[in-house]
Amino acid sequence: MGSVDRLKGCLGANVYTEVPDGGWGWVVALAFFFVEVFTYGIIKSFGIFFQDLMIHFNESNSRVSWIISICVFVMTFTAPLSSVSSTRFGHRPVVMVGGALISLGMISSAFVNSVEQMYITVGVVSGLGYCLAFLPTVTILSQYFQKRRSLVTAIASTGECFSVFVFAPAFTALKDYSGWRCCLIVMGVFQSTIILCGALLRPIVIQTKQEVVHKTPIKQIETKYMLDNEQTRTSIDSVDSGVQSLSTSCTNIAGRSKEEEMEMEKKEEETGMLSGASVEKEEPSTPPLRNKLLGFSVLKDCSFICYALFGLFAALGFFAPQLYVIPLSISLGIGKDRAAYMLSAMAVAEIFGRISMGWMLNKKPIRKIYIELICVLLLCLVLVVFPFVCEFWGLMVCCVLYGFMLGTVAASHIPMLAEDDVLGIEKMPSAVGVYIFIQSFAGLAGPPLGGFLVDLTEDYGAAFYSCAAGMGMGALFLALVRPAKTGLCNRRKKQQQSSKAPSCENITEDNKIVVEVPDDFLDVDIVAEDSIFKSKSGASAARARSI
Repeated sequence: MGSVDRLKGCLGANVYTEVPDGGWGWVVALAFFFVEVFTYGIIKSFGIFFQDLMIHFNESNSRVSWIISICVFVMTFTAPLSSVSSTRFGHRPVVMVGGALISLGMISSAFVNSVEQMYITVGVVSGLGYCLAFLPTVTILSQYFQKRRSLVTAIASTGECFSVFVFAPAFTALKDYSGWRCCLIVMGVFQSTIILCGALLRPIVIQTKQEVVHKTPIKQIETKYMLDNEQTRTSIDSVDSGVQSLSTSCTNIAGRSKEEEMEMEKKEEETGMLSGASVEKEEPSTPPLRNKLLGFSVLKDCSFICYALFGLFAALGFFAPQLYVIPLSISLGIGKDRAAYMLSAMAVAEIFGRISMGWMLNKKPIRKIYIELICVLLLCLVLVVFPFVCEFWGLMVCCVLYGFMLGTVAASHIPMLAEDDVLGIEKMPSAVGVYIFIQSFAGLAGPPLGGFLVDLTEDYGAAFYSCAAGMGMGALFLALVRPAKTGLCNRRKKQQQSSKAPSCENITEDNKIVVEVPDDFLDVDIVAEDSIFKSKSGASAARARSI
């Protein structure tokens, strides 16, 4: 039994009176690091298989690119399902199921006979698993940290960069040695590690000190109420005290019997128990984040709409460059072995970009939303420069700059939902699913659009132009987030608060009376006090007449 209790303690929920900014959150951060390694890291490294799949299945560039496009679309389109599932069943089982689906889809893709079958295995099965594994992990990590949230999320999200840096050359060598099918099986086995990462995600419950005080057991409330009655009754019955106290019992004054007095006490105790139970019911034990399964009400927020449109257009530049940088290098006459280092250079630069962004957001030299806007504009500029380079070192410099700026944007665009400039931490768990869902359409269109332009122009630089155009549109909507938050939205809130203020005050006062003072306490005591004063005045009047 002792070992079972210890196991339940290790796997149960962590209860804190405030956001811990550490503790078990460091274990969750480590789990998120490995989830990043085997989700986004594998997606970004999948470009090493493009040439082999095109030759083996005799397919065009655009048709092969649909594999990752469908995968990204399913991963983002099913984000509301991930939010609802993690809220209903908990983060841990959802992530573990997602890890199993990812591994199953990748291993089964090694046995396909056509690109269409890979659309299902990698695109649908693994894509759904990516969604179930990633979103709950980043959501629960944000709940464990508050002051260090930006820095910890940025450092933990470098997992995908380490994955690209290590796995891209390693899997390229394995693919050349044993073939692409064997390589996919090895990748699927590695991705099963996500199941273990999901088991480490202990849920967190934040209870304020006021909630802990209100959660007094009913038995204690009953005992305290009985003691109060006993003390007040004793103070009235005592002649030596010299103090006339209020009492909840009027039996001694009205001349009732002891049996009636006992019945009155029982009714008072039941009233005290009910009032105590109502207090316990009013204070929920779970945080307010779990009240709604999916918050589509955030679509009424103007700042969120602008931010979601930023994510929609910016997603065009998140995946396509990694898929086309190796073909672009080969088209410039760079060898396959040297071309693989382009992804590694991107990955290393992205690590520094993510960490730098986390450090900068913690320092907050200016508003976080403006820092992200500057990074998006610089990323758009780097994408425009890509097609103009024509040799190895020029392309390497572009890859380093792109990786660094992509790291700054990737480390901040989802955690930024927790900031007050967009929504706030209370709405983040339900809003993140809606945000990723909106991004899904750009994820579906991005790689095929780049492939279509490449087939049309026979120039891989066209794919980078499409990414730059999408990133530029995203920067425009990102610039509107702050004005939308401080302008139209605040005016509406002020109007609603001014119209609801009187009723809210009345409700608050009523609640205070109900919670702090039992219904029968004041009425009975006032009657008792009046009867005492009447009896005294009557006695004094009788003495005056007799004199």
